[in-house]
Amino acid sequence: MKKLLILLALGASLMAETLTLSGSVISDNQKMITSRFMGFVTNVNVSEGEKVKKNQILYTIDSREIDSAKRQSELSLQMYENQYTNVKLNLDRYKRLLKKDMVSKYEVENLELAAKNLQDMMSIAKARVEEVENQYKYLNVKAPNDAVVIAKNIKVGEMAMPGMPAVILSDLSDLKISAEIAENNLARISHGKRVVVDIPSLKVHTIGKISAIIPNSNPMTHTFKIKVSFKTNNKSVYPGMYATVKIK
Repeated sequence: MKKLLILLALGASLMAETLTLSGSVISDNQKMITSRFMGFVTNVNVSEGEKVKKNQILYTIDSREIDSAKRQSELSLQMYENQYTNVKLNLDRYKRLLKKDMVSKYEVENLELAAKNLQDMMSIAKARVEEVENQYKYLNVKAPNDAVVIAKNIKVGEMAMPGMPAVILSDLSDLKISAEIAENNLARISHGKRVVVDIPSLKVHTIGKISAIIPNSNPMTHTFKIKVSFKTNNKSVYPGMYATVKIK
């Protein structure tokens, strides 16, 4: 009887040494996708819950504003090119006349200065045309990596605004467990400590490691957030799933 009591006491002691935390699966690489330019949405190619591949087009913005800017830039460039052509013709003629002492050197120098100024203006106008043409690639908003769409806040016909999240992507290849631990248990954990991870709904049981201890206490609960990295071959693990972390 005495031995049995000792064994029960030892078992209770071992159980007491295991701390179980409730948490949830999160993606450590969640991105809010916004457009770089303002414009009406012409196509939305994804829906919530859909998996997307890197560089897949998520939605498309109307090009009319960029088309207008491009036309204005091209007209400015054409104007400077025409002016330069005329000035260059006059400059060549005045240089010939200067050799015959029919015009002054001052007049030639003025034309040379005008030609140089127009060359500079042409260079600026060409750079502006290239800049505007470069903007076309941002009309097709693409996924930066393989992910799943967890939110879509945009529809065809709506105005896409820079800085406003249109699509939220979650990277399923970089999942972690987020949990909170009481401050009086902080001494029991450290970066890299191995823990047991369970996702009950999928019967996932694996070993993880504490990858982050967020040094910011919740003043209401006096708990600290931790993140646990883990690996699993189960392709059905998604952010938001309930999980537990057992710390021995």
